[in-house]
This record gives sequence, structure tokens and C-alpha cells, in this order.
Amino acid sequence: MLARKWRPRDFSTLVGQAHVVRALSNGLDKDRLHHAFLFTGTRGVGKTTIARILAKSLNCLQGVSSSPCGECEHCVAIDEGRFVDLLEIDAASRTKVDDTREILDNVQYAPARGRYKVYLIDEVHMLSTHSFNALLKTLEEPPEHVKFVLATTDPQKIPITILSRCMQFNLRRLGIDEITGQLKAILEAEGLQFELAALALLARAADGSMRDGLSLLDQALAAGGGRIELEAVEDMLGTVEQRHLHAILEALAEARPQAALAAVAEVFTLARDLSRLLADLAEVLHRIALIQQLPDYRDESRTDWDQLASFAAALDPEDVQLYYQIAVLGRRDLGLAPSIRSGCEMTLLRMFAFRPAGAAEIAVARPASRGDASSVREPTPASAPAGPEQRAAASPDEATEPHPAAPPRKPIPAASSAVHSPDDWASLLQSLDLNGPVRAVAAMMELAGHEAGKLEFRVARDDLGLLTERFRAQFSAALERHFDQPCRINFRPVDGEGALQTPAALAEIAQRERQSEAEREILEDPTVRRMQQEFGAEIIAGSVRPAGQGSFE
Repeated sequence: MLARKWRPRDFSTLVGQAHVVRALSNGLDKDRLHHAFLFTGTRGVGKTTIARILAKSLNCLQGVSSSPCGECEHCVAIDEGRFVDLLEIDAASRTKVDDTREILDNVQYAPARGRYKVYLIDEVHMLSTHSFNALLKTLEEPPEHVKFVLATTDPQKIPITILSRCMQFNLRRLGIDEITGQLKAILEAEGLQFELAALALLARAADGSMRDGLSLLDQALAAGGGRIELEAVEDMLGTVEQRHLHAILEALAEARPQAALAAVAEVFTLARDLSRLLADLAEVLHRIALIQQLPDYRDESRTDWDQLASFAAALDPEDVQLYYQIAVLGRRDLGLAPSIRSGCEMTLLRMFAFRPAGAAEIAVARPASRGDASSVREPTPASAPAGPEQRAAASPDEATEPHPAAPPRKPIPAASSAVHSPDDWASLLQSLDLNGPVRAVAAMMELAGHEAGKLEFRVARDDLGLLTERFRAQFSAALERHFDQPCRINFRPVDGEGALQTPAALAEIAQRERQSEAEREILEDPTVRRMQQEFGAEIIAGSVRPAGQGSFE
């Protein structure tokens, strides 16, 4: 078994935990070691391995150092799991307080053979509350010859009293390139043939765990007859081939839904997981979005990088974001579909049926209800204004019925109009036809100046990133609908937002005033005072809320 054979024997062969190795090595070499350590991290990242290497470093016959010899009697015994002074305890199976006390009763005795007695408690978060209390006393004042090493995947379940007495190290998840490099080195040392693309696929499936990567490597060697081949690994993992993903992306770029459904049918025929298809599609769309937004980004672990770059150039960035969201939500809802295949096909068809609204569409759109962004549609010929010929063909009653005169245009406020203060801009904002997110961003701007046909807003420089093209289009369209004429809008950045009198800031000030007034009224209420005097009642801080709430949401 490769996972056992290639388990690191010293700090130099450990992969991906340089920050932990550096701290422990310095402590060992300078004889400044803590008495208790806590290693946290996901499964298979090296928690138990580091604990065993630490035990060897402390008990090596050559002396305490960060480089144990690995050949002496103690080092060999630790590697083989038979060193009497290294006590490995599985807290998941020994959670009772009696088990913990039985183990800790021997702490006071000196080591039988080694220099230190090392207690390795794995999955320590599984201990009961009473067990933690029993362990706490020993952790507070342990003997000089005892070291505790605690390992867990869920440190949030460990009491703070235990955490405060341990030197904590968070072991990070390993990257795909780190796992791939280690798998490659192992196969080269074993003299086995492999395909690099297959190793990258195994590393991605390992999900940050080196132990899982080695276990998958063993399985792949068995499936491939001693060789690591891409096709065999894909069959073993049930993953979707890149050509299927590329076919779907090409179909999206060329608006050919039948080609996308053909790819789904082929994946289904190969008995691959369609949920995995949507997950891999979302992952590929994520890479494409990174390419589009970060010009210097490159992921060497992917063998289809050139194809992804071409898709990034062919697909619109907003479409990519929408496709990603549809893929993620569609995968979540597969269990609710009549069948997995129909759910996957409907998810892909949704990508063809919907698209982000462009600026031109927003400018001419009239939502069916205020704030309903989903009602934005392109005007169709059936809903277009009737021409003279169409009006002539109308019924006589309808033709003779007088039409109400068009409402007069509301002029954009000039310098002498009613918008003289931030409160006026807040009132105007409330009357605009905007959805929630756009209204929230607009509430963070201050109206700096206005004249006929033009408005200028001051915006904090840190908030400029919120003024996207879509926001500008929707905001401009709302103003034009409100005033019934074109508007020119200018945004002027300022440093800091503390000096801006924005609707959001005014609403916050008003909310604080209402809060203060509510607290004052409670304190002055005769009933409350009588309850305080007669029953010793107390007003819980933060429990008082004003009757009305106001915000720009």
C-alpha cells in the first residue's frame, strides 16, 4: 500500500506544511518546545504523521533535534508502531471519562525506554465534557517528561480551556500541483509508467488530502494493471471527459442547444454521474471567469488550458457568470427532478433560455411590478406602439373614444428647483423605479450638483467598484423614466465616505435617533420604573427596538 510505504519519516519529506515544520524545527533545535500541541486540518494532510515525526525527534538516541536519524532502535520502533512511550489514543472510540482517567493515571510515571512519553490523542473533539475536564488538569501542570499531541478535524468542538493550553497549528489543504508532484515522484521511484493528465485528475479528486491521493493512486494502479492511464482513471472516478465539457461550452458559444443535449446523452450512455457533469462544468466556467478577469492567471495543472482560453474569448463574461450560477443551482436541485437526466438537461436548456439583460434592453424596459428585475424583457412587435394604420383599423367605439393627453414631462431639477438638500435627494431616490440592489448602491451616493439634463454624484472611492455597467444602465434608465427625458450622469470619486451625506447615511442617523428616543422613552416609562423599584427589574442592553424601521433596501 503506497500510503503506508511512502508515509514521511522526517520533516524533510513532508509535503505542503512548511509553516508547521519551520516552527517545530526551531523549537526542537533550540530546546524550546511547548508541552502540548494541537494539530488541526482536514483528513489526510499530515496531522498524525507530524506527531510521529515529533515523537521520533524527541526520543531519537542521537539526541533531540529536528532531524532524527531514523535508524536507531527508538526511531525504528516508532515507525513500526511498537514504541512503548508513544501512546496513540483514538478519542472517537474512547470517549468516556473512565477511559481518559485510566490513560492519564500513568502520566506521572517516567518513560519506560525513551526520553519523553508522548500522548497522541486523535480526533480529540470526540471526547465528552467530563473527559475534557479530566484532561484539563493534566494539561495545566504536566510532568517534564510528558508531551501531549492532540489532533482534530473540528477544533470548534474543543473547549476554550483546552485550546488555551495548547500550541495550535492549522495544517492547510494541499494544492493540486503539490499532490501531483508527490504522486509523480512516487511513481518514478517505483519505476511505474503514468500519464501526467491522469495524475492531475487523481490530485483533483483527492481534494487537498495527500492520503486520499495515495489511496486513489493504489486504486488506479489496480484498475490500470500497474499503469496510470487517463481513460482508466476517468472510468474509475466516474468523471466526465473534457471533450464533453468542451462540447457543451462550444454549444453555449454558438447557441446550439441540440449539441449540448447530445453531449449529455453521451455522458449518460457512458454511465457517468450527471451531477458530476454539472460540477465539472461549473469548475470549468470558474476557470474561464478567472481567465477573463485576471489577464496573468494560468493554471498549469489543466491540460486543456488553450481550449479554455479560446472559450474565454468567445463567451461574454456576464454570460459566464450566469451559466455558473445556473450550473450550481441546477446541481443542487437534481434530487427534486423527475430523473437525474431530465434535471441535467433542463439545467443546460436554462442556460440557453436566459441571458443577462443588456443596457439597451434595460433602457426600454418597463417592469411589470416595481423592483421585479425578472420582468425586464425586450419589446416585441405585439407590444409595440400602434402606428397610424393600426389605429385606423381599430373599432369605431375605440377610435372615437377620446384619449387622455400625455402627462407633461417632469423636468430634471435645475439649480433653483426643489432638490436643495440631501433629504431632497433621499426623497427623489425613494420615488425612482429601482430594484433592491441598485437602490442600495444609489443610496451610497451624494447628489453634488444638478442642472437641466445633467446630474452629478459624489461617491466614496472605495465604492467605485459597485458602479458596474449594469448599475449605471439601470440607474440612468430609472432617472429617464422618472423625468421622461434623457439624463447625463457623472460620478465624482472622493476619498472616504464619512463626509458624504448620502441617503444611506441619513437613514442610519435617523435610525440611531429613533433608537435613542426609544431607549429614553423606556427609561422614563412609569410602569418600567415601578417594576425596577419593586421587583428589581433590569432592561437588557440591546433589547429595545424602535417601532418603525427605515432603510434603502
